[in-house]
Amino acid sequence: MIDEWITAEWSELAMVVLSGIITYGAILAYTRIVGLRSFSKISAADFAMTIAVGSLFASTMSGSTPTLSVGLVAIATLFGGQWLVAFLRRSSKSVSQIVDNQPMLLMSRGGLLEENMRKANVTHADIYGKLREANVITLDDVLAVVFETTGDISVLHSNNPDATLAPELLVGVVGAETLPADLFASDSNSSS
Repeated sequence: MIDEWITAEWSELAMVVLSGIITYGAILAYTRIVGLRSFSKISAADFAMTIAVGSLFASTMSGSTPTLSVGLVAIATLFGGQWLVAFLRRSSKSVSQIVDNQPMLLMSRGGLLEENMRKANVTHADIYGKLREANVITLDDVLAVVFETTGDISVLHSNNPDATLAPELLVGVVGAETLPADLFASDSNSSS
């Protein structure tokens, strides 16, 4: 019984290698056709795509189910679906609103926005960790902290006390509408 669990026939191992090479090559070809957007992490659909392709890749190369041809067609279908969703997101604001998460402001001018942090399920420790990664020395240097659609946290900071932000940087960010006007540059070329 243990022997069956640990060992495999050489022909079985050869099929795993062959399936892995073919599936890997197909994923590279599909990525070249559809574009690198296939593995971006901009929306929830992108995340689902990455997980699904990885799962299908592993299943196709390591077992007899799904068969190699079914696995390749399934992966091609995912790439086609990803391309279609990206096209529809670009073409329709409604689709984009359904598919995409909205970025959310978590901190501005050194002050934490507790309600937004609660909505985003982000802790003080999460934010302080990102501030350290961004080499923030004092909270007064922080102009804005944004919880991005990808789940990443962006830190916009400057050690210049007169620094302002280009308003375009916070377009579509939930909570940005509550920021004081003096936080923004009068034109985007004058930001520090």
